[in-house]
Amino acid sequence: MTIQLPDTTGALRSYEPRSTPLALDTGAPFSSRVVFSAAHVVADPFADTTPDSPAAVDWDATLAFRRHLWSHGLGVAEAMDTAQRGMGLDWAGAAELIRRSAAEARAVGGRIACGVGTDQLTGPAADLATVRAAYEEQLALVEGTGAQAILMASRALAAVAKGPEDYLEVYGHLLRQATEPVVLHWLGPMFDPALDGYWGSADLDAATETFLEVIAAHPDKVDGIKVSLLDAQREVDLRRRLPQGVRCYTGDDFNYPELIAGDDRGFSHALLGIFDPLGPLAAQAVRVLDTGDAKGFRSLLDPTVELSRHLFQTPTRFYKTGVVLLAWLAGHQDHFAMVGGLQSARSLPHFAKAYELADGLGLFPNPELAEARMKQLLALYGVTS
Repeated sequence: MTIQLPDTTGALRSYEPRSTPLALDTGAPFSSRVVFSAAHVVADPFADTTPDSPAAVDWDATLAFRRHLWSHGLGVAEAMDTAQRGMGLDWAGAAELIRRSAAEARAVGGRIACGVGTDQLTGPAADLATVRAAYEEQLALVEGTGAQAILMASRALAAVAKGPEDYLEVYGHLLRQATEPVVLHWLGPMFDPALDGYWGSADLDAATETFLEVIAAHPDKVDGIKVSLLDAQREVDLRRRLPQGVRCYTGDDFNYPELIAGDDRGFSHALLGIFDPLGPLAAQAVRVLDTGDAKGFRSLLDPTVELSRHLFQTPTRFYKTGVVLLAWLAGHQDHFAMVGGLQSARSLPHFAKAYELADGLGLFPNPELAEARMKQLLALYGVTS
């Protein structure tokens, strides 16, 4: 059996799907790395909404996907950009997601960390005090659920801050308030152009110094940092300068195998959007790494990088579309609709390549279902051969 897939020239080519998936079982908790998967939300396809409407979420399917990740030993990074935070999911929806997911985590014993931002500010912030108050409101909600807090980069702070000292003031205030150690999140402008110049400078070397100054002033309140700059060497250099006990969680969806494997001077833990579709395979790879078999770990995870680089290609912020496509093809949800209508953000050739790469990796538990659904999508676009 073959399927006709379009390429970027509009030509069709035959592809023969694999007939069996990888055998990926659940297993023991990880011992060598802390690993979070940022998780997507499942839209309610029957809601009468528009792209400008508040997100309508299918809560049952959304929570079921989190149980899937927890069953493989992964932690869930909730209400992050993978969940379309700020790209279809507003603060009201994120707050409900945090409450529901944290309760589900408690019920099943799953690890969870949740994004704390300032996205309830729908207009320009008046000043730093306004930004700080917005952060405080979200931090209180997350800590009140018992989840770990991830202090996300703030568009509002980027817009109102006049220099590095403003970042030092706001983050210092929040870290003093936090009841438990948090994860600091540095999201590069390739993921969100509004974050260009974060930490007070467009010069990444200068921004790094401010970032490290925040951590050095409050090392007991920083569990770790999540770095999403898609620059492997910069991440390695940064993690080598962290205070003792502060983890580096890679957010580099281009170079994660080498960063997690590490070297003789250290390694990165993980907090990755690509682990949403790779969850079971990523978990198996980490368990191999737990045995000390770095080569075996790389042999499992290295082949996934081509898929990740495809999903995260420019404009990188639209990677969520490919993530949800693969969740639908894998049978984790019954439709390919997204909050904010973001299913339209990538092209049919992009979808076709994502399907081919994921199928080649054996990621679909039911390859026949994935093929049938891909054919449905192709037919919707007019591919009938």
